[in-house]
Amino acid sequence: MNIKLVKLTAEYKKQLTDMMDEWLAVEKDFSPYAIRKNDYHDFEYYLENLETKEGEKPGLVPDSVYFCLDIDRNIFVGAVNIRHYLNESLYKSGGHIGDGIRPSERRKGYATAMIGLALEKCKELGINKVLMTCDKTNIGSAKSITNNGGVLESEFEEDGVVEQRYWITLVSI
Repeated sequence: MNIKLVKLTAEYKKQLTDMMDEWLAVEKDFSPYAIRKNDYHDFEYYLENLETKEGEKPGLVPDSVYFCLDIDRNIFVGAVNIRHYLNESLYKSGGHIGDGIRPSERRKGYATAMIGLALEKCKELGINKVLMTCDKTNIGSAKSITNNGGVLESEFEEDGVVEQRYWITLVSI
């Protein structure tokens, strides 16, 4: 597996379009929300509005969005959204990292590897303890979190869905 996290640029427009077309043909409500909140067909707008800057929108925290590039095949296999800190809402549900793997690339180990790379980005941002959440029924997501050192802290139910909260300690604090 030869992957890296990249920021979206015009160079990756085709990779983005291919991944999003596939994903949206299968499911409309996937994670990370950051990559589906705007219409990717308007690439310039999409690119300009992909990330939230500090103080840009009330109630939202700054974030960084990375796409997971399979270098050998030159395709995007997934994406991660890293929230730079937690507000009350993200502390309860959502956490620091939202991630997703496109449907055709699931169950191949990409999520575990991609989260590992995202944790390196968290370290660069000075985040020492990372919160990740997932639906209890999403066994693959839970496994990719625990494979990266995630420790289940709690579960809660919201709108009939049980959500799990995992903490990953990156450095001694």
